[in-house]
Amino acid sequence: MQRMREKTDKMEENKAKRKLRVCVATCNRADYSKLAPIMFGIKANPDEFELEVVVLGSHLIDDYGNTFRMIEQDDFDIGSKLHTIVRGEDEAAMVESVGLALVKLPDVLHRLRPDILVVHGDRFDALALATAAALMNIRILHLEGGEVSGTIDDSIRHAISKLAHYHACCTRTAEQHLIAMCEDHTRILLAGCPSYDKLLAAHHRDDYMDIIRNWLGDNVKEHDYIVALQHPVTTDIKNSVKIYELMLDALISFNKKTLVLFPNIDAGSKEMVRVMRKKGVEQHPNFRAVKHVPFEQFIQLVCHAGAMIGNSSCGVREAGAFGTPVINLGSRQTGRETGENVLHVRDADTQNKIYHALELQFGKRYPCSKIYGDGNAVPRILKFLQTIDLDEPLQKTFCFPPVKEWDISQDIDHILETQSALAVDLGGTNLRVAIVSMRGKMVKKYTQANPRTYETRMELILKMCTEAVIDAVHLNCRILGVGVSTGGRVNPQEGVILHSTKLIQEWSSIDIRTPISDALHLPVWVDNDGNCAALAEKKFGHGKGVENFVTIITGTGIGGGIIQHNELIHGSTFCAAELGHIMVSLDGPECMCGSRGCIEAYASGMALQKEAKRLHDEELLEVEGMVDLKKAESVSAIHLINAARLGNRKAEAVLRTAGMALGVGIVNILHMVNPSLVILSGVLAAHYQAPVQQVIGQRALTSAQNIQVLTSDLEEPALLGAASMVLDYTTRRIY
Repeated sequence: MQRMREKTDKMEENKAKRKLRVCVATCNRADYSKLAPIMFGIKANPDEFELEVVVLGSHLIDDYGNTFRMIEQDDFDIGSKLHTIVRGEDEAAMVESVGLALVKLPDVLHRLRPDILVVHGDRFDALALATAAALMNIRILHLEGGEVSGTIDDSIRHAISKLAHYHACCTRTAEQHLIAMCEDHTRILLAGCPSYDKLLAAHHRDDYMDIIRNWLGDNVKEHDYIVALQHPVTTDIKNSVKIYELMLDALISFNKKTLVLFPNIDAGSKEMVRVMRKKGVEQHPNFRAVKHVPFEQFIQLVCHAGAMIGNSSCGVREAGAFGTPVINLGSRQTGRETGENVLHVRDADTQNKIYHALELQFGKRYPCSKIYGDGNAVPRILKFLQTIDLDEPLQKTFCFPPVKEWDISQDIDHILETQSALAVDLGGTNLRVAIVSMRGKMVKKYTQANPRTYETRMELILKMCTEAVIDAVHLNCRILGVGVSTGGRVNPQEGVILHSTKLIQEWSSIDIRTPISDALHLPVWVDNDGNCAALAEKKFGHGKGVENFVTIITGTGIGGGIIQHNELIHGSTFCAAELGHIMVSLDGPECMCGSRGCIEAYASGMALQKEAKRLHDEELLEVEGMVDLKKAESVSAIHLINAARLGNRKAEAVLRTAGMALGVGIVNILHMVNPSLVILSGVLAAHYQAPVQQVIGQRALTSAQNIQVLTSDLEEPALLGAASMVLDYTTRRIY
């Protein structure tokens, strides 16, 4: 910490002396979409930075749209334009282009004398930039290092990372890859993708249909067209051209309006364009073939498409932010982290296989994903640039052996952002939202009365969640997703509440995942409150490290969840672990489910309240030592429990029957799934622990009599369980 303090003090001193001269070099339309937000950020801070822009590569080629013009239209002064592409579009031309760039770059870099050069990604042009800067003792900030895609791009990307002095990566996995590559973790920033700053802010435009019609014609409809973007794979050109041909055949047969973008300038692109023209794509009434689409308009086209197909990184990265269905063809993106919107067709060897993938994906909508960014990358990168100490030795040092698992990269303010989940609990009375950290800490909690109608309830949920997401930024928390806990039967695969409890009105057949995901651009998980309580115990409570256990909620109703072999059991129709509706009597009291003799009809808070009111009406509840209860006062289960403690035999009999019913139900559970632990949760848990343990000892099979019954130590099992759905997924899938 002392070292970091000294570094910060020195940085402040250097900042007072002069601005940081930053050179941003862009090679093509794709990397400019990532670099432009940073360039705008640098330009907006003239007291801190001096921006120089170098343009090279395919930006300056007419066949690829002369895309340098969009940089000029964005009002950036281009300091140098370097014609570095040797035409030929084959392997030799790529090598010659790198050589030509290395010949021209030294003069430019010597003239500009930047303090730091910002380089993006994995293109051969970027390799030339990094090589020249490293040999000329210019510091390099590399964007999007540490990622894995599966082609020669991997080798180029990792080579640039080894030449770079600083790294701004997009995902936790990429960060860990850089650390495993022996990069200094204090020089790695987990920033997110800069393009997300722009696309998350701009994709909700009122004129999106005008943009779509401008590119695809007046008759096209939202979600009823396809965006196709396929690039050559330089390590397997022949096969990638074949896949491109099969893709075009499938698209022609699929008979939907399609926007086809020309491939990039890599080796093999010339053959792909030849295939496209041979098939008459440019003249086909369903197709529009273009060399370039401005990024702001491209966002709208991808966001509202029925599907995107090809092998562009945009499909596995940016498209996920909109939930747009994607068909990823071939090996070019193998190894990329993807959301559930991506369907891989790695062995795309037949037209029928690609056509079938289009049938499966077209027109679907998926939860929005923020795997690659949350819209705050640029502020992080600018702060990171400000921490660079130009007096530090230029020579890189590598960390051997690889950094241990718990070592983490240095974040913008030398404080790690807390990875957190947004938890939502829909109860019969209150609606609660909380920001929950990876360790189960409630960073901030919000509570409102649960509205009675669907419209007002959804409006309040979105309002509370939006407020929490905004607060999370100031609380230094990075929200990874949203978990929703609700009463009733839930289909967690679709995020749909199938049937709600009677306590929550207008709450059946409700897709809750989609509106929350669309509003927050975050993945959303949904499950019922009993299952969430079990997940909370598994991650934060007595169930941690236990392979098989059962959690039972004892509250207004009776519910629970079953963990078997470390996994939550849902059942074929999502009604597994409806533990409150296990029948323990053929002719018992009526249950709210419509049946009779359920555990819930005996042992729930509502059942005990009903019995308390009956005794009160018969003037059999009050005993000496109790506070006088007036007829008009609401009698609750607590009054029944207090009366029993003070010796009221009628109250004792009710509680004895309730404890017996719950105990018998749990014995049935032990005989069915044979857990090693039973956890009682909820307000009545402490009261029921002893009677349940006694019934198990008396009525269970010998092999099950020693199974322990514990009361939960968790104060907020529903919220913690909702959060654990998010946190466990991110741990397991590593997004």
